[in-house]
Amino acid sequence: MKITDLKKQQGSFLLNVTGATFEKGKVHGIIGSNGSGKTTLSKIIMGTLPYDSGNIDYEGLTPRDITMTGQRPYLMHTNVYNNLVYPLKVRGETIDESYVDYWLEKAGLQDKKKQYALSLSSGEQQKLSFIRALIFRPKLVIVDETLSNLDPDSADLFERLILEQQAKDPITWITISHQLVHIRKICDMVHFMEKGNIIAKATPREMFENPAHPSVIRYLANTEVSFKG
Repeated sequence: MKITDLKKQQGSFLLNVTGATFEKGKVHGIIGSNGSGKTTLSKIIMGTLPYDSGNIDYEGLTPRDITMTGQRPYLMHTNVYNNLVYPLKVRGETIDESYVDYWLEKAGLQDKKKQYALSLSSGEQQKLSFIRALIFRPKLVIVDETLSNLDPDSADLFERLILEQQAKDPITWITISHQLVHIRKICDMVHFMEKGNIIAKATPREMFENPAHPSVIRYLANTEVSFKG
């Protein structure tokens, strides 16, 4: 996916991504300070927020191929099972019960299949939202702060599911997170945003251990995570 001269004005904030490439089949991380435009960009890529000008070349992807998960998952007022199979139903796909059970077991939700989804714990709701995003075999998944504020077991599960997916059938991921340890573990490339633009791109090792851009150096200096050594 290629983005060129993308602009979106929101009040006094201007998203102005002059150029960005998200290579197919890779896990991409987007980092940057609050207000840098990460979520605005993700909503535009998802198609839920219109942009003013510019171009996004999806390279053959359609809206049916793209999904997004957020820090606060949206769940329907029904049971876990109906929430999980919804993406399959709206796409007219045959529901294979063994396949559904496979995902429920992966998330540790097998015994909660018929439970009212909104009665799940916050961590369980995140897990349900995440496997719902994967069950229809998307080609692009946008993860907006889903890894933030998760308990360690849930965060490990999400990382494992992403890495398992990439080992089996690579898809494209765009992961937005302040959790830099997670970004380093799972990402192939990291994009740094500042003031509405992507100003640096590098591998996790290059970005975190030997950053070249002064803004990245300042950003990392204000985190409590050390990647050297």
